[in-house]
Amino acid sequence: MFYTKFLAFFQQFLSPKAKKKSEGIILTIAIASFLIHLVIIFLVDFDIIHLDAPSDLLANPIVAIYTPFSFILLYEVYLLIYYLPKSFTTYISKQYEIMTLIVIRRLFKDFSGLSITPDWFSSKYDLQFTYDLASSLILFFLIYLFYIQSKKQFPEPKLTVSQQVAINRFVGIKKIIANFLVPVFLILAIYSLTSWLFSVLNPGENGANSFVNINNIFFEHFFTVLIFADVLILLYSFFIADDFHKVMRNSGFIISTILIRLSFSNVGLLNNLLIICAIVYGLFILIIHNKYQKFLIQERVRSTKS
Repeated sequence: MFYTKFLAFFQQFLSPKAKKKSEGIILTIAIASFLIHLVIIFLVDFDIIHLDAPSDLLANPIVAIYTPFSFILLYEVYLLIYYLPKSFTTYISKQYEIMTLIVIRRLFKDFSGLSITPDWFSSKYDLQFTYDLASSLILFFLIYLFYIQSKKQFPEPKLTVSQQVAINRFVGIKKIIANFLVPVFLILAIYSLTSWLFSVLNPGENGANSFVNINNIFFEHFFTVLIFADVLILLYSFFIADDFHKVMRNSGFIISTILIRLSFSNVGLLNNLLIICAIVYGLFILIIHNKYQKFLIQERVRSTKS
């Protein structure tokens, strides 16, 4: 009884109505947080609010854009959970979109330490800005290619009653996993936002690392949970089909998620390279899967004609 009520309660968060309502709430909070962050920055600049230690989050008005982007990212994570039961490739593409937005968000932080000098490549802040600027373009293009591949449609053979039942059961399992991800998402979001506010108002000795810590609190832990969720989905998919190319696709997507998770444990160029490698790997896995699927369909048609 408790299990049923638990699923029914969190299923409400994954309805189309909840999605639309959440979008409006997040956008309102994002705008309000941007204005509040700007006000705090100006109050610190005019020494109306005095902080014992400087914070990167309050260094420049441009950095205030970081705050609404953080709420938009939370909404993107919600969409990732929302699309999990509906489409596995859309769910993976949402992971890639989240990572790209994290890099874009980091660009606004990079502006706070940017110094336009002839010694551009000798400054770690200028180098990080260069890495993020180039990475954002590469990631945007890779996601575009991934989207094209994910939209390719192939004719499927007519399913038997037992196969359709198995698919429906598989979708049900994905819904259950998505329902369990909702409380994980809410708990991590509340905890990370609380820690974020504390780092803004009380930067202390870790003020310079506040951006890294925010990512570690939420995204690093959340993507760790996603890896286990992906493995469960992969294992249960064997009840439907054990086709080699589908197993390789799903396994490849898990490896891609692991690479994303590893990126949070690294900084600088390595962080950018791991994110790019994760999406390149997922893209090539999907391209090969689609070519494999097309080949199997052609072989099936050829065998029926002969």
